[in-house]
Amino acid sequence: MPLDKDALDKLKIEPADRTAGAVALPRWLGWIIVALVAAAGIAWWWFGKTTLPVVRVATAEAVARGGNSSGAVLNATGYVVARRLATVSSKVTGKIVEVLVEEGMAVEEDEVLARLDDSTVRRQRELAVSQREVARRSLQEVQVRLDEARRTLRRNEGLRADKLVSEATLDASAAEVDALQARLLALQGELELTERTLALRQQDLDDLVIRAPFAGVVISKNAEQGEMISPVSAGGGFTRTAIATIVDMDSREIEVDVNEAYINRVYPDQKAEAHLDAYPDWAIPARVISIVPTADRQRATVRVRLAFEELDPRVLPDMGVKVGFLEERPPSSEPTQTAVARIPRSAVRVPRRG
Repeated sequence: MPLDKDALDKLKIEPADRTAGAVALPRWLGWIIVALVAAAGIAWWWFGKTTLPVVRVATAEAVARGGNSSGAVLNATGYVVARRLATVSSKVTGKIVEVLVEEGMAVEEDEVLARLDDSTVRRQRELAVSQREVARRSLQEVQVRLDEARRTLRRNEGLRADKLVSEATLDASAAEVDALQARLLALQGELELTERTLALRQQDLDDLVIRAPFAGVVISKNAEQGEMISPVSAGGGFTRTAIATIVDMDSREIEVDVNEAYINRVYPDQKAEAHLDAYPDWAIPARVISIVPTADRQRATVRVRLAFEELDPRVLPDMGVKVGFLEERPPSSEPTQTAVARIPRSAVRVPRRG
């Protein structure tokens, strides 16, 4: 279908016709509109950035501050130690047949820790028992003979008074009594000797049973069943010298080394605070036991012993510890109480500069 060019020309709008019906606005009105838009943008930016403060109420607390105060005057480092620590060994060399302890086990005084082979010593004790029995029977035999000799002597003395026996017979009876008395004394000595020998063999047998010297906790086990043990090093290093190591946990204390230039700040019964390296936020009350009266020439330090005010299972021997020695100020003659207002830190607002 062919296009009607005349119809298209009638639909065309000339530029002059576009602005024929428009109303022209003054220029100053445009500038006012731009200024209002800019002011609205600035106001939006300002109020969006600056928020209204939230008011919170904080309560001030009255704190009474007295005249006494204490502070650390000296800090030192050291270790937790146990005053009673024993590495338990045997008195004789022998073979271990039984070990009854493990690390961490609590033991009582005289509790059996281990046993050694006692086969030889037990036979020696049995031999001593037999020797004592033989000496006792011999003594009984001589005692019976002595009693008989004394009766014979009294009878001969009566017959001699009646001149029925000779003087030689009476003398022989008296000699027999004296000889039996001497024999009886000798056998009594032998019996005492066998009893002492038996006691010695019993002691040897008891020495093969290793016991705890005091109540404590086993911190190390040094030997096993089947090994040889000796109170001294022997056997080219294959012989054990200890069964176990026991610590008396009630004897735990602190040892620190204080520079000798500051030892004048430490005195007996001085209060202190200890902080274990394992628990740095835990303040443990302590006090000074004693100042060891000697100095280390190489390190120029003096050793100080401190006791825990209260023992705790978390405190273990050989733990590192930091100690702060406290200075106790004596109270004044007229103590005064000053009221101090304490407010939360969040209630304090510091103005920003610039």
